[in-house]
Amino acid sequence: MNRILIAEDEERLAALMQKGFKKNGFVTAVAPDGEEALKMAVDEDFELLLLDLGLPVKDGWAVLKELRSKGEKLPIIIVTAINDECNRDIALSLGANEYVTKPFRFGDLIEKVKSYLKK
Repeated sequence: MNRILIAEDEERLAALMQKGFKKNGFVTAVAPDGEEALKMAVDEDFELLLLDLGLPVKDGWAVLKELRSKGEKLPIIIVTAINDECNRDIALSLGANEYVTKPFRFGDLIEKVKSYLKK
């Protein structure tokens, strides 16, 4: 079973994402801030990280940089309200695998996730 870590501080959005992924056969966990996301990504066995850039405590940029500097190969899909090419290019250059802007179609997000996971 594929385990996905959702790093998202908006409770409603995190709950919606969890529900949608569960319906599609995925197991998820939510990290409400960047520090927790970093700890969970390193200590637990996840196969993909959905990472918001605007997280409290430690933002998504710091989480992305730290994970990649530790050699973490976990696929990371940025899910953010920051909708501009410059930030997208920076995130991809720092090691993000995909960059999805909010609002998004859940079906599109599921397809991106599946492309990184072997179901």
